[in-house]
Amino acid sequence: MLLKRPRRLRALPGLRDLVRETSLSCSDLVWPLFVSERITRRTPVVSMPGVEQLTVAEAAQEATAAWGEGIQCVLLFGIPAEKDEHASQACAPNGIVQQAVRAIKKSAPQMIVMTDVCLCEYMIHGHCGIARIDGERVEVLNDPTLELLAKTAVSHAAAGADIVAPSDMMDGRVAAIRRALDAAGFHNTAICSYAAKFASAFYGPFRAAAESAPQAGDRRSYQLDPANALEALREAALDVEESADMLLVKPGLPYLDILWRVKERFEMPTVAYHVSGEYAMLKAAVANGWLDERAVTLETLLAFKRAGADLIITYAARDAARWLKL
Repeated sequence: MLLKRPRRLRALPGLRDLVRETSLSCSDLVWPLFVSERITRRTPVVSMPGVEQLTVAEAAQEATAAWGEGIQCVLLFGIPAEKDEHASQACAPNGIVQQAVRAIKKSAPQMIVMTDVCLCEYMIHGHCGIARIDGERVEVLNDPTLELLAKTAVSHAAAGADIVAPSDMMDGRVAAIRRALDAAGFHNTAICSYAAKFASAFYGPFRAAAESAPQAGDRRSYQLDPANALEALREAALDVEESADMLLVKPGLPYLDILWRVKERFEMPTVAYHVSGEYAMLKAAVANGWLDERAVTLETLLAFKRAGADLIITYAARDAARWLKL
């Protein structure tokens, strides 16, 4: 019997390129931006090296520069000057995200703008919906929250957002948002649903950047239990029924199995979120000289593509875009 020699096709760089199964490009990347009304100039996020809170003008400048480097989509998170128990600034016509959308669309008209539709950054208590709080006991009220989420999504679309991304994990929010968008005439505004968002320990640096940590309790009553894969698929199926256009899995690397199953089951545009904790760990290892940043970052992003992601939200998007051109 002849000896099988798979190494033949690994022997030369050109051969490896010819048979490569998975590719990564700039158009796969979505760059998150934190836009704040509480600052007058860019402010570094200590736990996320290379990430900053930005003013509206700075966000527009950064988005324009990113477009020139090959990034085609940004995801906006807003930090309002004032918070309250009704997240009133989330849906305000001149809220921080709404301002940023308009500024980016003016500065970089072709940039696809995705907006986070959640209320945690706007609520004084830091939860993702209207909440009833008694000490550490927190009850987030699902149905009253839906109306606020829908108003917020419509206000983002009115400002020019191309994609709205509900990340709250309330039941029925995709349907509520779709109905509201259609009723307001925004039939072409897409919904990227955080279909499988787990109650993860990897979100800490993000909560510092977005100033959205819960002031009491936690989010386990509405985000998914990390142990449950089948529940994640049921959640995704509900979002498909409710007319989601894209399905998102968050976090990324610890949930590649979920990403793969969502892509295989639903065959829809699927998004992976390379979250803040994953990014911060990589940066810490690089700072200590333990890892090659370029090699490890690109390998990580390639893993998301191999597992089924069509898009990858990552704080390393601009670095990756530059490296991909080398």
